[in-house]
Amino acid sequence: MDLSFITIILGTVVGFVLALTGAGGGMLSIPLLVYGLHLSVQQAAPVGLMAVGFAAALGSITGLRKGIVRYRAAVLMGISGMLAAPVGVFSAQRIPNQPLLILFACILLLISFRSFRSKQISRNEQDVACSLNADNQRFHWTMRCARAIAGTGFISGYLSGLVGVGGGFIIIPSLIRHSHLDIRSIQATSLAVITLVSISGVSSAALHGSLPWAVALPFTIGSTFGLLGGLQIAKRLNQATIQLLFAWLVLFVAVSMLLKGSGLVL
Repeated sequence: MDLSFITIILGTVVGFVLALTGAGGGMLSIPLLVYGLHLSVQQAAPVGLMAVGFAAALGSITGLRKGIVRYRAAVLMGISGMLAAPVGVFSAQRIPNQPLLILFACILLLISFRSFRSKQISRNEQDVACSLNADNQRFHWTMRCARAIAGTGFISGYLSGLVGVGGGFIIIPSLIRHSHLDIRSIQATSLAVITLVSISGVSSAALHGSLPWAVALPFTIGSTFGLLGGLQIAKRLNQATIQLLFAWLVLFVAVSMLLKGSGLVL
């Protein structure tokens, strides 16, 4: 079977899952590329980041049109993440493949356990660094708020460059803890940040020569088709059931990647 066709199919699966869950693009793309196409994590991470970044761009454009993207926070977080993503890519090129697999698996385990433990992230009012102005519902910018936003972007960007994940699962919980934004605004802002970070991470990987374009382009095309098709189906499905199934899927993938990284399975 033609390699490009297989790559498009794998990308379609990632886009479909992204449409159903609102997340999970990078989490699923890395295992599919590692197992399905036998790429290293260093090669798979920027490919997954490119596909997820393109999908995030489509979502953030919709959010901008609706006026729910907090663009000042997105720009600050995005700039911080864009500076950190190349550092993550640089680190990935100097870490052996197996330790990166283990790190990736540990991140997935954390995400999976968080999904099983609670559907709602708790917020302590003392942790709210970014209060909202009563008149226009915009952030009241303080040094503490700027540090929280910039720090979130840096961690997200570094992990995105390092292992291809670190977008939504870092940004969304952080914005919930540090602000009183509604979830729709948080998700739209997160997509805008992921778009900016992906541009930086993918560009850095391309400059390092670690982005296999022959895989990245068809994979991104497939993920776009999967996303558009999945959005039509997602409206008819029970989201609670989807999230539970996704949590089990992430746990299964995490255990598989941990075994592979440990050398217990081929």
